[in-house]
Amino acid sequence: MKKIITCLFALVITSAFSQTFNTKRLDSLFLLLEKNNKYMGSIAISENGKTIYTKSIGFDDITASKKSSINTKYRIGSISKTFTASLIFKAVEENKINLNQTIDRYFPTIKNAKTITVSNLLNHRSGIHDFTNDPDYLKWNTQPQSKAKMIERITAGDIVFEPNTKGKYSNSNYILLSFILEDIYKKSYGEILSQKITKPLKLKNTYLGGKISIENNESYSYSLAGKWEKESETDISIPLGAGGIVSNPTDLNLFIENLFAGKIVSIEHLNEMKTIKDKYGMGILEFPYFERKSYGHNGAIDSFRSIAGYFPSEKLALAITSNGMGYDNNSILLCAFSSYFHKPFVMPNFNTVSITAETLEQYLGTYASLQIPIKITISKKENTMTAQTAGQPSFSLEPTAANIFKFDAAGIVMEFNAEKKEMILKQGGKEFLFKKE
Repeated sequence: MKKIITCLFALVITSAFSQTFNTKRLDSLFLLLEKNNKYMGSIAISENGKTIYTKSIGFDDITASKKSSINTKYRIGSISKTFTASLIFKAVEENKINLNQTIDRYFPTIKNAKTITVSNLLNHRSGIHDFTNDPDYLKWNTQPQSKAKMIERITAGDIVFEPNTKGKYSNSNYILLSFILEDIYKKSYGEILSQKITKPLKLKNTYLGGKISIENNESYSYSLAGKWEKESETDISIPLGAGGIVSNPTDLNLFIENLFAGKIVSIEHLNEMKTIKDKYGMGILEFPYFERKSYGHNGAIDSFRSIAGYFPSEKLALAITSNGMGYDNNSILLCAFSSYFHKPFVMPNFNTVSITAETLEQYLGTYASLQIPIKITISKKENTMTAQTAGQPSFSLEPTAANIFKFDAAGIVMEFNAEKKEMILKQGGKEFLFKKE
């Protein structure tokens, strides 16, 4: 599902900051989401280092009816990469590592290790395959893995391209960076994170995760398939600094504010982190909108989804962490920033229609597109239609018309034409034509 569903950080911002923040609009959205049981998570917005809005809805543990609060902690997935990149640059400033050194001294068995540099790992230009794309990944991701086993798994994959010839996102890069940090400092990744970042910044809710602890104000994650279903837990020995950190929105805002203030690494090194090649910086992604640019990262692990972003010119930070999505995080961002910049926003409509099983039957099958290299299988479970891409979990589609279905968690709309055996997928303002095989 991750190949189709990406957090599209699409914020349209065209006006200067207004002194009044429209809290009622954002409150109304969360009230609507809570009323329709569409979302669980937390948000925090900060300006000039001061929190101007926080909100939390849903449950840390549905079975125990433990409601979430602004103190709830979530797995933040790949936002962890921004922390890891910062730690690497701190190591550079301590003269413990050089960005241009090759990784063969750490990982002699990895293909092209003599030409892959630390810099290539940081900006996804190594050509090392992403082990999370392995067909059997979901068969072992809940089991502890040793460093040796993870290196073995990463080494076993084919080279995707020659080092530094292009960029392609790979979690493997940041697993290896985590191991390099442990080798440099002779400490565990969690200890390094605490010593170098979380303790100095007093990020009391941020640390390398472990087994989820509800007693420690952590949350389980849930997928929505008619009802909330508890998701399995990826063992943190696997993602480490690529996706294993736990945090909450307030801490994430504090982290990114300090990063851009030059209080974690130097401004010179921050500028290196912000330099984009083939879509990727070094632990930072760029999100340009008209004359403005924001920087940050998104994250996904199990059914947790998160986004952290920062607009330097406005000194505006926003973070969202969710443990259950039936509504797109990007749409919440749009509402948040429309509330800040006083731009229009249309509230979602969660009304659905009833579709007969006979009508659903005509849409079932596998669809392929010439525009994007994926296939989508449309199936029926009882009287609910589901969609699934190869190797990914299925997700339920809600009908809004006899031939139109939606998946709010990813902002996806599918429009079917049974006579032509076609389906148009709409997401993020783009349309893709699929033909039934």
